[in-house]
Amino acid sequence: MAKIPDDFIQDLLNRVDIVDVVERYLPLKKAGQNYSACCPFHKEKSPSFTVSQTKQFYHCFGCGAHGSAVGFVMEHQGMSFPDAVRMLAESVGMQVPVSDAPISEKAKAAPGIYDVLKTAMNYYRAQLKTAPAAIEYLKSRGVEGRIAARFGLGFAPSAGQSLKTVFADYDKNPVIKDAGLVAEEENTLRRYDRFRSRVLFPILNQRSQVIGFGGRIMGNGAPKYLNSPETPVFEKGKELYGLPQARAAIRDRGRVLVVEGYMDVVMLNQHGVEYAVASLGTACTPEHIRKLLKLADEVYFCFDGDKAGKKAAWRALENSLEQLVDGKKLAFLFLPAEHDPDSYVQEFGQAQFENALLQDSVPLAQFLLKELSAQVELESEEGRAKLISLAAPMLNLVRAPAFGMMIRKRLAELARLEMSELSTVLDGSPVRYVPEYVPSESYQGESAPESWQEGQGWSGDWQQQNSPGTQYARQSNRSAWKSNWQPKSKWKGRAGERIPVHMMPRPAPRAAPTGPVHKLIQLVLAHPDLVRRSEPVWLSWPETEAMGLAQELLQKICSYPDLSSLQIVESWQGMLDYDVLHRLLISGGEYFDKASEAELDEQLAATLKAVEVSVIRPMMQERFYALTYKQANGGLTEAEKLEFAALVSRR
Repeated sequence: MAKIPDDFIQDLLNRVDIVDVVERYLPLKKAGQNYSACCPFHKEKSPSFTVSQTKQFYHCFGCGAHGSAVGFVMEHQGMSFPDAVRMLAESVGMQVPVSDAPISEKAKAAPGIYDVLKTAMNYYRAQLKTAPAAIEYLKSRGVEGRIAARFGLGFAPSAGQSLKTVFADYDKNPVIKDAGLVAEEENTLRRYDRFRSRVLFPILNQRSQVIGFGGRIMGNGAPKYLNSPETPVFEKGKELYGLPQARAAIRDRGRVLVVEGYMDVVMLNQHGVEYAVASLGTACTPEHIRKLLKLADEVYFCFDGDKAGKKAAWRALENSLEQLVDGKKLAFLFLPAEHDPDSYVQEFGQAQFENALLQDSVPLAQFLLKELSAQVELESEEGRAKLISLAAPMLNLVRAPAFGMMIRKRLAELARLEMSELSTVLDGSPVRYVPEYVPSESYQGESAPESWQEGQGWSGDWQQQNSPGTQYARQSNRSAWKSNWQPKSKWKGRAGERIPVHMMPRPAPRAAPTGPVHKLIQLVLAHPDLVRRSEPVWLSWPETEAMGLAQELLQKICSYPDLSSLQIVESWQGMLDYDVLHRLLISGGEYFDKASEAELDEQLAATLKAVEVSVIRPMMQERFYALTYKQANGGLTEAEKLEFAALVSRR
């Protein structure tokens, strides 16, 4: 996908008012210079969510959520960055620039596809009203009229070309075929409706546009369910049925429930469990998991308690491991074999279903270790060794540090090893495959390992060192010093460090580091014009990990004199330092907003001097001694000689 130009994004942020954007989704109250509300991203009774109209950002002091108007739409609506930009651009009459790259045929077809799918949905809904058999079928399943209307249920007649009544160009229009509404006979290429004699469930995207259908046969026959094929606007592995209808409840309850069938979602919604969604005839994919974890802190999967249900749960578990985020909960509810969510909630009601969901669901870690333990003999050394070999490739997928440490600790207990011993095995022995899952015969709570204690603490070997070089955690493979260092003449961006959001879960908000570098960033974000009118002494600083972010920020402020602090911070969107910069932007405003111009100039001069004295000089001194020692014990390379000469000239 082509990149949206940065200058367009900055222009968009200049045109939209974040207060107007946020007020489309929740009411705001004036609170001094800012606006406040209860946070839409976590449950709270007292407002801690603040929107600044002057600085054009939002921040929650309860959960740490923060960002620009684009970021708010992304988080609140669960949209991707490009979709959020397009939605805001449309609201202010702007058109997102089209890349010079040739537009694919799929992209050209998309607008027309939405139109024909909407026309088809309206036709199918009208047909349901005149189809007694379909109405009787839905009544026999317990579906009420209001719920059928909410989900837009329809009916496809049995005639082979019923859509001809709404599409005059039925036989020739390529968009109708591209939308998946018709198929063609192999020999004659004669078209016929894909959906016939089926109750239809429209599938909507995050903008509530129709992108496909799921069809349920009313009697005996195969297949029981028939989905739209993949099209330019519909990919089964990315979409979730019922998400637009469930979004508000997910946000209010802080949880989302994933089930297997369309009817499960419809009946749960009818009985008050409105935060349910369904995968579209496939196992939950990593894309599904990423989307769900952005929407809620608690993700529950509900499956039948038989082997098929447990296999589906295991596939969901496997696809979740790389997406896990510390502070989020994933759990699995296994219903009795004779029930699915539809039948269970109809028989026992909302209260009992939700009680089972909260009390009987099995946390992901417990489910993982219980199922692996069932495949080995834990009383023998060989069995415990096999347990480790089964678990190792799965643990290697976990990127959430605290969760990974906790599950390793529990595995060590089961294997009767010390953590250090387990680490030696896991880190020193290559594992080449993920084992094939073999579900245990039944899930009995009393045969499971001891309860997983998610709140349990842990202590690792890592400690933050009290040195300048550890003030910022960076995603980099560079050494602390470049061997060919020379004073910088111009800023060099590090685009190679950018990590796309879709490739990595958003880390939890990090506490900003302390020290003069921390203060410098706060100050220049609060008052960027200070930097623009001062001498760029930072150009002579060596490029090190401790100073990399500050130098990059200072140079970007000078390079783009028309951008606000928020717009500059937004250019780090999708990078590990984005959260750090945003928190410093907020705290810097609190510290420096009331200072006079003279006081600010004095603060900048003092802060730059403090950075030079406490950060730059000690690192240069350390490097100087290292090169002096190397010169006396084997000699320097040509690059190191240049670096050494530069250091000597500064002493």
